[in-house]
Amino acid sequence: MSNKIVDLFKIEHPIVQAGMIWNSGWRLASAASNAGILGLLGAGSMYPEVLREHIQKCKQATDKPFGVNVPMLYPNIEEIMNIIVDEGVKIVFTSAGNPKTWTKWLKDKGITVVHVVSSVKFALKAQEAGVDAIVAEGFEAGGHNGRDETTTLTLIPMVREQLRIPLIAAGGIATGQAMLAAMVLGADGVQVGSRFVASHESSAHDAFKRVVVDAKEGDTHLTLKELAPVRLIKNKFYNEVQELYKTGPTVEELKELLGRARAKRGMFEGDLEDGELEIGQVSGLIHDVKSVQEIVDDMLQEFEDAKKAVTKL
Repeated sequence: MSNKIVDLFKIEHPIVQAGMIWNSGWRLASAASNAGILGLLGAGSMYPEVLREHIQKCKQATDKPFGVNVPMLYPNIEEIMNIIVDEGVKIVFTSAGNPKTWTKWLKDKGITVVHVVSSVKFALKAQEAGVDAIVAEGFEAGGHNGRDETTTLTLIPMVREQLRIPLIAAGGIATGQAMLAAMVLGADGVQVGSRFVASHESSAHDAFKRVVVDAKEGDTHLTLKELAPVRLIKNKFYNEVQELYKTGPTVEELKELLGRARAKRGMFEGDLEDGELEIGQVSGLIHDVKSVQEIVDDMLQEFEDAKKAVTKL
């Protein structure tokens, strides 16, 4: 399949494996790239030297293109960017920050830059900053999310209407049918997160993967908007957050409850009670743990089948 995303990243299929914290290590990213899509390392959960190790292992495991997702709100950002350049990474996805801060610096070094947004306003700001493509992520998405609660179904055509550069849809996409729908709405490709959490190659704890597979409609909720909006599976920690909200908490009180390393405890260490369990609404459609290759093959077959079905309407 040839289109703007395939040509931009020099990949086979217009699918990006999202660079998720505590899930997207070198095994997942290299497996995704080897399957013909774009694999991303999730730098948000890595100290700088850990990121360097994952980049080096990814280069050993694949000769296909891969990139790094960098949330700009994290510390050590300058060191992280220098490691990315030192190690010869050619694709960077930035998020959670002003794209003007790093886009020109990265592009001057020959790096393709993509920025993740959740609104038309920030899509246009990223385009103005000179990024090569946009990921527009709807309210359905897992992990950190937008405050406006704009769904993918409405966000993608609104962004497409005003955007000149390639557009990647994210949020609620785990099947080939959803991929086709996003592209009909104007996306040039899709970014998939939650489905790859439930893969053999994901670095998520097996207990977290089981929770994702068992999740049903309504089991996730967007919360903690005062800090950084995050979609969580409902568990003991989530319930504590909701109880605190009944008291009209300050930002400081919310931060105190959240504490440190709660996402690591939940997704990476498997603490299903007190950990932060980030996943998208589409977890209700994920019923098994598969290899990355199987997931990609399934999506591509579903995409082709959906195209044929649509022609009969």
